[in-house]
Amino acid sequence: MEEDTEHLFFHCSKVIPLWWESLSWVNYVGPFPQNPKQHFLQHIHGVTQGVRRDRWRRWWLALTWSIWQQRNKIIFSDDTFDANKIMDDASFLLWTWLRNLEKDFNISYNHWSSNLRSGFVY
Repeated sequence: MEEDTEHLFFHCSKVIPLWWESLSWVNYVGPFPQNPKQHFLQHIHGVTQGVRRDRWRRWWLALTWSIWQQRNKIIFSDDTFDANKIMDDASFLLWTWLRNLEKDFNISYNHWSSNLRSGFVY
């Protein structure tokens, strides 16, 4: 069964709770657009400039990439869907990027992954 991009990344009943959880970190609510570009733009809409906005954009990329990786494991390695694994993978990926992109970012992964919400309220 082929899946379209919109369903796979944003509207599947298994992944939409991941997006809702993420949006709760910044107290943002609203419907999700069907189009991936519009989803990204809505995701960053209203987020202030600077570090917070940059992290939030990167989170969208990290979560989307982690969903894609999980999909591939399901298809090619007979893995099962694991929402917690997706969030852990996305969290680690973003943490890795931030360690390399933000010169003052020195938060340990253990602290980062235990306090994701605070990472976007910066």
